Amino acid sequence: MEIRRRTHSLTNQNHRPIKTEPDDVDDAKSKWSLNNGSSDLGDWLRHRGRDVNGNQKGFSTLGWNRSSPISPICPRPPPSHSPPKCVQMERHVIRPPPISPPPDRLPLNDEQTHVMRREAWMCVFSQLTHKDLCVCMRVCRTWNRWCCDKRLWTHIDLSRCKSITPLMLSGIIRRQPVALDLSWTNISKKQLSWIINRLPGLRVLLLSGCSWVAVSALCTSSCPLLRTLDVQWVEGLKDAQMRDLLSPPTDNRPGQLDNRSKLRNVVDLRLAGLDITDTSLRLIIRYMPLLNKLDLSYCNHVTDQSVNILTAAGTTSRDSLTDIKLCVCNRVTDQSLSFFKRCGSICHIDLRLCRHVTREGCDQFIAEMSVSVQFELIEEKLLQKIS
Repeated sequence: MEIRRRTHSLTNQNHRPIKTEPDDVDDAKSKWSLNNGSSDLGDWLRHRGRDVNGNQKGFSTLGWNRSSPISPICPRPPPSHSPPKCVQMERHVIRPPPISPPPDRLPLNDEQTHVMRREAWMCVFSQLTHKDLCVCMRVCRTWNRWCCDKRLWTHIDLSRCKSITPLMLSGIIRRQPVALDLSWTNISKKQLSWIINRLPGLRVLLLSGCSWVAVSALCTSSCPLLRTLDVQWVEGLKDAQMRDLLSPPTDNRPGQLDNRSKLRNVVDLRLAGLDITDTSLRLIIRYMPLLNKLDLSYCNHVTDQSVNILTAAGTTSRDSLTDIKLCVCNRVTDQSLSFFKRCGSICHIDLRLCRHVTREGCDQFIAEMSVSVQFELIEEKLLQKIS
């Protein structure tokens, strides 16, 4: 029973609040002064710092702070929570303001304007070469803006340039061409991606002799709806790469439901010198329903069966194909000419330098087609429809 009382007493003592006001120190000091006849605070502190055996106690055991000998150490307050970090706002594309329209007249030094209007000057500029236009752009600021009109730069030719520089790329974007020739250049995938993403009106793109790494930029959803695509002699372009090129892009933004190929509007496709087979031709029939012109020259895997696939019943190419080139396709024979009879729109068949195509076979094709359509042999193994 005595043990329980002591335990209860100790528990109550542990729950008593700690007095931290300075009045407690004054009361203790006054009691020390009355009992010992001294009011010296230093004597009182030295007395409080000794234990029963007369040994000096540390300040830490007494709960006093060296820097503040009067006030006891209060319990450390709970650590304050650091302010929440600023939530990063969603980034939005910030586009520059539209460029103001160019002036209609040329300002002169005497604060007057030239008598000729801008459209009259445009007729003059349209007769100049691109090199001359670049010289005219250095005359003044007004001519610089007039000579940069996209009507003067519908076709830009950078073929066989040794190096494509950032200045060239920005110049292309400024002029917004409809046709761009980058054949046999060392353009990179990053550069080509940057260009096609900023040329929504591009319709003709020539990439002959470039690497597949660069041409693979056309597999993205940012590729414009081209009408003519030239990928002749592209290194590393085979059946697997053709599937990636013709298939619908996989990087569509969330919510986009258009799963069609970005090359569905191509009417002129140039594949000369590629190591492709009938697998690629089936993909072409599937994803290019508007194809009119097809160049398969120097494709060693093209055979009579390939022509049969292109002209088979139910295929879009059977009705849309007007021009086909099969130069130096040594596995094509006279049998392919019989397959071309199925094409109601065929106008031009190029079989030059095909070993197994004979002059007799061409003459027979002309004779059999003469009932409905007249053809002529304008060159050896080069057949053309007579309009």
